[in-house]
This record gives sequence, C-alpha cells and structure tokens, in this order.
Amino acid sequence: MKNATEVTTFVLKGFTDNLELQIVLFFLFLAIYLITLMGNLGLVVLVIGDSRLHNPMYYFLCVLSSVDACFSSVITPNMLVDFLSKNKVISLLGCAAQIFLGVTFGTTECFLLAAMAYDRYVAIYNPLLYAVSMSPRVYVPLIISSYTGGILHACVHTVATFSLSFCASNEIRHVFCDVPPLLAISCSDTHTNQLLLLYFVGAIEIVTLLIVLISYGLILLAILRTHSAGGWRKVFSTCGSHLTGVSIFHGTILFMYVRPSSSYALDHDMIVSTFYTIVIPMLNPIIYSLRNKDVKEAMRRVFGKTMYE
Repeated sequence: MKNATEVTTFVLKGFTDNLELQIVLFFLFLAIYLITLMGNLGLVVLVIGDSRLHNPMYYFLCVLSSVDACFSSVITPNMLVDFLSKNKVISLLGCAAQIFLGVTFGTTECFLLAAMAYDRYVAIYNPLLYAVSMSPRVYVPLIISSYTGGILHACVHTVATFSLSFCASNEIRHVFCDVPPLLAISCSDTHTNQLLLLYFVGAIEIVTLLIVLISYGLILLAILRTHSAGGWRKVFSTCGSHLTGVSIFHGTILFMYVRPSSSYALDHDMIVSTFYTIVIPMLNPIIYSLRNKDVKEAMRRVFGKTMYE
C-alpha cells in the first residue's frame, strides 16, 4: 500500500458534539447492535439446529445472517466507543481495515442476495428437480464466489483509496471510515477513485439486480402459467421476504455510491450509510423470520417460543 502522507491517524467527527445526544445515541446503537447479533446469530443457530431447514434456501440465509453480523461488527463497536470518548481517533491501518472489511461484507451481501433469487427461481420453477439443480456442487461455489467477489472488490477500493495523500486534514465527517468521505479530504486528484467507485459499484449493482429481476420475472411467468391461487401464496411466502430485503439494501447502495461525486452531501450520506451498515443487518432477521412459515415453526421447535403462534 503506497501512501505519501504524513497522516497516521484520522478523527471521526461523528453525528454531533453534544455530549447528552451522544449518550442517547450510544444506548440506541447499543440496542440495535445487540438485537442484530441476537437475531442473526439466532438464525444461524436455528438453521444448524433444525434438520428441516437443511436445504440450500436456508443455507444461503444462514450465510447472509453471518455476513450481516460481521458487517455490523466491523462498524458498530468502534462507533459505540467513540460516543463515549473525547478522542475519536482511528489509526490509518484501522481505517483501512474498516474499509476493507466493510466493502467485503457489503459486496458479499449483494452477491448473496442475487444467489438467493436464483435459488428461489430453481425451487419454484422446477421443484421436483430442486435437490439436483441446487446440489452442494452448485450452492457451495455460489457462496464461495460471493465472498471472493467481495474480497476482490474491497482490495480495489482499499488500495486505491490509501494510495492517495491526506495532507490537508485528517478529520472525517463520518461515524466510520468509508470511501467517499476519505476522498473528500484527500489532497490528491481523486478523479480516478471516483470513477472506480462509480463503475465498480455500478457494475455490481447492474449484474446482481439483473439476476434478481430475471429470476423473479421467470418465477412470475411460471406462476401465471399455472393459474393457481395456491401458487401465488407460495411465491409470496417464500419470496416476499427476499424481495423486501433486496429492495431496502440495493436502494440504499444505489443512493450512496452510484451517482456523480458532485452530488455527495456528507451529512446526509452519513445517515444513509449508517442505515445500510447498521440498521439493515438488524432488520434482515426480522424480515426473513416474520414472513417465513418454516422459520417460525423452527423457532417453536428449537427455542420453544409461543410468540409466533
């Protein structure tokens, strides 16, 4: 990693300098983080512990939950410490690690959501051949490829960002290290970095969204051919939660990164990026459990809860 700057630390300015508000935000984000961990790790335990959920659809959900737990853990603990600290400093290496891991898990989630859409298409379009069409020889490479794509994408932006010079300021108007706010304080020419951000994120969004749209388009055609009310109910129960998760996640990603750099407003972007890195990982377990009959039944069996009856 090349870096021609004397800056060795960055200061995360955060949401506010008001101490009372920072304490309120501390408890708010602590609650969100604990719910995120309990929800996502609970789903992982659920899938592992209930043999009736041992199929590709729930393996993908298990991996998605682990990614969400890691994604939130990259950002939230450091943010919580900063809320209670006067010295909101992060080292150059720590900032690079946060960007690398954040981009890795965020991109991996994009690819996983696309793989989950393809899995739903295979399950609904030809259910009799589902076990053969989505065998371990298919879904394991899809999961590995999702992680590989995330890591490669993170390498591009981490290396490109920390090859810049930061000589004007080390204050980042954000609650965590992200590429756009770092580009904003660099004293180097960031045009290439902005193009990399636009083209790479844009390409990933186009490819993954096309896979989702084509998969659900084919599912819709398959259901229309059957003229079955039961088929519509099946699609809604198995795909509704996934479509909700895809819409929320991709909507925030598109708003954050696939636009001209001149339209960046760091205060607004800080709120939106906090939403997709911290709030969405909390919402995913709720979305996938409340709308899924199999998950609710598994909760009764594994955890012995009656709240879903």
